[in-house]
Amino acid sequence: MLDPHWIREKPEVLRAELAKKKFGSDLGTLLELDARRRESIREAETRRAGQKAANVEMAALEKGSEAFRAKVAEMKELSARVKEAEATARDADRAWEEACLELPNVPHPEAPVGRGEEDNVEIRRGGPDPGSFPVAAIHDELPGMGRLLDMERGVRVTGGGFPFYRGPLARLVRVLVDWFLDENARRGYEELLAPLLVNADSARATGQLPDKEGQMYTVPGDELYLIPTAEVPVTNFYRGEILPAAELPLKHCAHTPCFRREAGSWGAHVRGLNRLHQFDKVEIVRWERPEDGEAAHQELLRDAEVLLQELGLPYRVLEICTGDMGFPHHRQYDLEVWAAGQGRWLEVSSCSHFTDFQARRANIRFRREPGAKPEYLHTLNGSALAVPRVLAALLENGYDGAGAVRLPAVLADRMGQETLPLP
Repeated sequence: MLDPHWIREKPEVLRAELAKKKFGSDLGTLLELDARRRESIREAETRRAGQKAANVEMAALEKGSEAFRAKVAEMKELSARVKEAEATARDADRAWEEACLELPNVPHPEAPVGRGEEDNVEIRRGGPDPGSFPVAAIHDELPGMGRLLDMERGVRVTGGGFPFYRGPLARLVRVLVDWFLDENARRGYEELLAPLLVNADSARATGQLPDKEGQMYTVPGDELYLIPTAEVPVTNFYRGEILPAAELPLKHCAHTPCFRREAGSWGAHVRGLNRLHQFDKVEIVRWERPEDGEAAHQELLRDAEVLLQELGLPYRVLEICTGDMGFPHHRQYDLEVWAAGQGRWLEVSSCSHFTDFQARRANIRFRREPGAKPEYLHTLNGSALAVPRVLAALLENGYDGAGAVRLPAVLADRMGQETLPLP
């Protein structure tokens, strides 16, 4: 949620900033609702003041007198008018708040302006040269991969996009997740084991509602949502709290399955592990003082980037343009890895700075010192990392052409073997 004072005082600046993003924003209606809301609040306050004054007058009258009885009748009428004004004020406040939730966050002034992914800007590359992998084989076409990555039985049991991992591939997924968690913990992120279901307030706080309502799996009758990312429960860990400044910054990581209805079922871009309805991911989340938000964003990006360096994967960093940026995002970087078999880059992480947009929705604040007025924090998060596309790149880049996949040293040590033999 944006600062209401900014919406009210600089509507033209806000209108120009929101126009850079892909989300429609009816700022005119919002300002009308704000004016109606403030007027209804003033009217309710005026009527309450009149009721209070009449109550004082009645207290000075002799009980049972004609003037007292007249004042009692007047008080009943005033009470009804106060209740009516308060109900109008509540309705106006609710309508205004719902309209505020429809406004996306504004982009960073230095974010590249563009209309879509073709306008994203490559910042840098790292790892081996993408051309250094002579054997080009797509991960789901590797010899024997059907016995390790069983998509067919996943379709039978649940539907498309819900794979079974078997044997050594299942173990490799577990080793990847454990390694991600250990590395993030080593960099100061306290691990959480988070719920996989959240309520509407939690989804609304992080910006999934109302923007992505149709993309989340729901639990009918319980008003719960399966999480699309650990960002949702972890960010809400401090919802409604006022935190002491001495505890900042706060840094958490969490591994969860993620559930997304948005995955497609056609084309090379969604084949195999490229896009799934259920997948594992480790998320890192930070809560920062406002003045530390931008520096923390760069640090969070490096925390995710170093994992790709240690895995020895070719990768690149993209800054996401305004037209491709998410609803709650202020600034966003994506990390992509090179998959040699497909000959294309695959996104494995988004590292995002939300300013106080999520904190306002979740009412997460801090005090700079005891007794000071609470201020909203800045929230940030990133994938560190998402498993399926990292796994796809490891399989494709590591395939030796002779029935095995070479493993990076950091994984080989944990697996107790230098290669993943294919059946």
